[in-house]
Amino acid sequence: MNYFISDLHLGHKNCLKFDNRPFNTIEEQDDFIIQNWNKTITNLDDVYILGDISWYDANKTIDIFSRLNGRLHLIKGNHDGKLLKNKSVRGLFIEICDYRELYIDNKTAIVLSHYPINCYKNHNHGWYHLYGHVHNSKEWELVMEMGDKVEALFPEASYNMYNVGCMMDYIGYIPRTLDEIINANK
Repeated sequence: MNYFISDLHLGHKNCLKFDNRPFNTIEEQDDFIIQNWNKTITNLDDVYILGDISWYDANKTIDIFSRLNGRLHLIKGNHDGKLLKNKSVRGLFIEICDYRELYIDNKTAIVLSHYPINCYKNHNHGWYHLYGHVHNSKEWELVMEMGDKVEALFPEASYNMYNVGCMMDYIGYIPRTLDEIINANK
């Protein structure tokens, strides 16, 4: 099974306030993510993390990610560069890339990027786009407004663009399947 999540920002205390995350401490957040991740994800699952994994140093990041179930894939975010200089951090992931097109069951195609792309590949041909970066902020609202305008220009097409930031209500700090994401946004 394929799962998706973005913007974990493990160890980033300012995100508790910035995202209005429902945790008293960063340790409480990290424990919640680890426990619920491992209740949901098996080691046979693929988890696509769309950037901004951790503000901890390499050793602490390795400690946390080595305890997470699943085969981990990283789509790089704007805050991942320093950590990814560490070979052991890079070794946590099956793949690391800036952008990925994922094909499921020869019928579903998904564009994966840390950043929202309003006119993503084949947006007017039923493809999906999962992204992060904008959290649940005013920027996210702007992305949604631009999406409404794209839909107006292409009324015959479905516009399937979803923010998978961990703080989104329908993600809830747990990796989600594409079906879960779609159903939560109906």
